[in-house]
Amino acid sequence: MKLQDTLSKSEQEVDISKNIKIYLCGVTVYDESHIGHARTIIIFDVLRKYLESKGIDIEFIQNFTDVDDKIIKRANAENKTAEEISKKYIENYFLDFDGLNVKRATRYPKATEHIKEIIQFIEKLIQKEVAYVTKNGVYFSVSKFPEYGKLSKKKIDELQSGARIEVDEEKKDPLDFAVWKLSDKEPTWNSPWGEGRPGWHIECSAMSIKYLGENFDIHGGGRDLIFPHHENEIAQSESCTGNQFAKIWMHVGMVTIEGEKMSKSIGNVKSIKHVLENWGPNIIRLFCLSGHYSKPIDYSEELLKENLIKWRQVETSHYELIHADNKNSEKSDELIQKLSTDFDNALENDLNTHLALSAFFQLVKEPNRLAAEEKLGKENALKIKAELKRMSDILGLEIPEITKEEKQEIDELIQNREIAREEKNYQKADEIRDKLNEMNIELIDHKGKTVWMRKEKIQAEK
Repeated sequence: MKLQDTLSKSEQEVDISKNIKIYLCGVTVYDESHIGHARTIIIFDVLRKYLESKGIDIEFIQNFTDVDDKIIKRANAENKTAEEISKKYIENYFLDFDGLNVKRATRYPKATEHIKEIIQFIEKLIQKEVAYVTKNGVYFSVSKFPEYGKLSKKKIDELQSGARIEVDEEKKDPLDFAVWKLSDKEPTWNSPWGEGRPGWHIECSAMSIKYLGENFDIHGGGRDLIFPHHENEIAQSESCTGNQFAKIWMHVGMVTIEGEKMSKSIGNVKSIKHVLENWGPNIIRLFCLSGHYSKPIDYSEELLKENLIKWRQVETSHYELIHADNKNSEKSDELIQKLSTDFDNALENDLNTHLALSAFFQLVKEPNRLAAEEKLGKENALKIKAELKRMSDILGLEIPEITKEEKQEIDELIQNREIAREEKNYQKADEIRDKLNEMNIELIDHKGKTVWMRKEKIQAEK
């Protein structure tokens, strides 16, 4: 499997002969998670699910930044503690991402639970003379890391000429960044340098190395984290350990809203809660996977509607497979094998979810074609269904299973409707159809029989 590495600007081979260790920068928990967060986390969810489908063990770490100036500002505005704010939005995070069918990480370390490791990390940086203490805190000295800028391809001298001098005149260089901030405002922790709290960048270095070791396989996040967050992580981590930090740096493109950057000032931020309530998890996942992960993607109602139409094809195909019983059947073995290979090749070639979805939808069309031609046999249907299930599981798409009791009730209602129509009791037939509509059951007429499907309720359709 190959993935685009931001550091080398080339595709790098992932060594799948062993367990894969992945660190994904999570959210700063001061507000609701939005569609941009969803895209990054869904992309990594598909990467993980694909590797696991091949029998590879994945150690997947995703942090929560639960101490930050934004959290403190929110806490002060709401007259709450920073812990109360972070706890609320962590709980909401899990509601959102469980709802999006994202598999939970191996661990979700929090910055506040790793203060000891962060302090030990800073002490090593000071010992190595790449960090220094001021009256306002501890800073990493960017000039002591000659390779600074290698991830973002920014040059130190250009950054220095364009840098604004911060309020802290104690800094030796405007580019130097805080690893520990001295403060008397809660939350604070004791440290050898005084009461304070960690800087943003240091927490990810300390936690990733604690759980995954000094040199792990993949470090990921949104493209907005390349500079300064990931650049600073590399500088402090490699200065501390003397080793390469992550083998591959994988970054996901931004989500724009109808061509504009998401911004609270514009008021166009789409929370996951909002999009889930309106579109459901499958449409959101299809949207997030519709373009190559490294490129920006534009969120629009039109694109979501297109994905809804595609999802209805998936549902129809699923239920045609369930109802398949035609004896005049046509086999699809060669097509299944071809599309299965195309699907895997697409994901192994830099996680090309766009091409993987193309193979998936080609297979979705097959049962619908065969059913229309009265050639969908049970044995063939089971093979198609198994491969569609494999692809769906990797993509994180899910059609809720219908219980035996529900199926029996629906079958009886349809049978009673047919009897009512034969008896020309159209009022009763219409009443039964109305009841089926309330259950989100749609009837599909074939020659000599009527089959049914259950459509997912999509609020945005109303």
